[in-house]
Amino acid sequence: MTRLKRLLRPMYAPIARRFRQARELRRERKRILEEVRRAISESRPVKIVIGAGPTRYDGWIATDAPAFDVRRREHWASLFPPASIDRMLAEHVFEHLTTSEFSLFLATAREYLAESGRIRVAVPDGNHPDSAYIERVRPGGTGDGADDHKSLFTARMVRKLLAEQGYGCELLEYFDGDGRFQRQTWSAEDGFVLRSAAHDARNQGGQLNYTSLIVDFWRR
Repeated sequence: MTRLKRLLRPMYAPIARRFRQARELRRERKRILEEVRRAISESRPVKIVIGAGPTRYDGWIATDAPAFDVRRREHWASLFPPASIDRMLAEHVFEHLTTSEFSLFLATAREYLAESGRIRVAVPDGNHPDSAYIERVRPGGTGDGADDHKSLFTARMVRKLLAEQGYGCELLEYFDGDGRFQRQTWSAEDGFVLRSAAHDARNQGGQLNYTSLIVDFWRR
């Protein structure tokens, strides 16, 4: 029997792996849905982190692909009632999408964002004046995960994409086209961004070694 199992393992191992992955996917989607329903039933704001990975914040519902792929409309429809999400946070997620996919996200998210809801997005800043930073974060760059980067956003690009989808916005942190750093006061209550001027440990002695383009936006 042991020998037979060894002979059959190459055949049944992929099937068993797919079964385990499907079971885990169902479990994760059930968790997200239950947390959303609980927040609504308790009259608490529905706040989600997109592309959370292992990150967890109190009061926020962690989501990640493949359980919740923001490009798939059926995922939104199965997890969230229309106009139910009060806050969305995505830190260094959308550089992994094309600009067309980001626009698709914007169009779909409008349907699920509450009337007074806000979305906070942080992405690598394409106007950062440090060439070493740009080399790390550009599509195909040398930084962690950059081999999967599809876009490098600038403040001008973000404003244009948001305006095309009917959003109002406020840029919270960014480098302008002349390489000057611009910053507005923002509250972590609306979404904590680690890779920011004040919170990234790489920014020491007044040097902005690692920042993000951070923007809040809302339905107009």
